[in-house]
Amino acid sequence: MYAKQYEITLPADYDMGIIRERVATRGHALDDRAGMALKAYVIRERGVDGSPVNQYAPFYLWNDTAAMSDFLVGGGGFEGIVRDFGRPVVRHWAGIAAEAGPARGTVPRAASRRLTPLPAEGLTEAVAAEAAALRELAAQDGVHTAALAVDPHHWQLLRFVLWEDAVPPGDDATERYEVLHLSTPELTELTGLTERA
Repeated sequence: MYAKQYEITLPADYDMGIIRERVATRGHALDDRAGMALKAYVIRERGVDGSPVNQYAPFYLWNDTAAMSDFLVGGGGFEGIVRDFGRPVVRHWAGIAAEAGPARGTVPRAASRRLTPLPAEGLTEAVAAEAAALRELAAQDGVHTAALAVDPHHWQLLRFVLWEDAVPPGDDATERYEVLHLSTPELTELTGLTERA
């Protein structure tokens, strides 16, 4: 599993209806994308859920890094983003764990992301504790999918969770998103995914 996200921060007075229309008309294009487990078309709106910005920030989980590379640089679809918004920085993380939640059969409406620094000492224990916490979190009502991944360049841990309705008020997310569409062409093949009965 490999995680990827780019963030397109838009002007404070930007009409987010433009992004909603973009996703409504183009989001289905990746519904059958080979090598991709999921793409969450997520946004943040200034003043909503504590967001200081308007932002379009699609999040991906990939099963196949060659397919991810083709998407980015091989003419596989990313050129539309570059054409319309310029070339954003694409953050990426190596996967650690993925969990299916009890709301897997629903269409998620919200997502949360948490980025935390990893310690130089006790790294293995810290990651194991976060993976155990992810399993517990994924068992909560309303969780669709939860993933944990690491950025070894900045030594940060990423936790990304898709929620059926809303991010719970007490969740320690650093960012909260609205999900406009979810493409899940190879979600069942996601490496490390634990299905819940």
